[in-house]
Amino acid sequence: MTRVYLVVLLLCLGLTCPLVTGVFMDKLASKKLCADDDCVYTISLARAEEDYNAPDCRFINMKKGQLIYVYSKLVKEKDSGEFWAGSVYGEQYEDHMGTVGYFPSSLVSEQHVYQEANKTVPTTVRNLQKP
Repeated sequence: MTRVYLVVLLLCLGLTCPLVTGVFMDKLASKKLCADDDCVYTISLARAEEDYNAPDCRFINMKKGQLIYVYSKLVKEKDSGEFWAGSVYGEQYEDHMGTVGYFPSSLVSEQHVYQEANKTVPTTVRNLQKP
């Protein structure tokens, strides 16, 4: 039993290592459309049209039929896909509720628009400080 805990601990340390060392990922866009300046108000409710497995920690997993609250829509730039940011909604997927991340807009259909996304907000780059 102790070996199982040790293996799990080592796996967890290996998975968090890139976060500790500050691995930088390509920026998806320079601007996003939101309903407010802080991008905290829900723009719309969307339904996943097919399953989606997140390629990295910036994205969320979706299952076909799942509802997603949309908070922002990235402004498409050359050679990039069109992504929205949102969080999963629904009792069936409680373990994912509250997780916010990006997903391809082409894989969802908007079910209800709450507010227009008419504020253009720059995306930010977080600076990692060295100790």
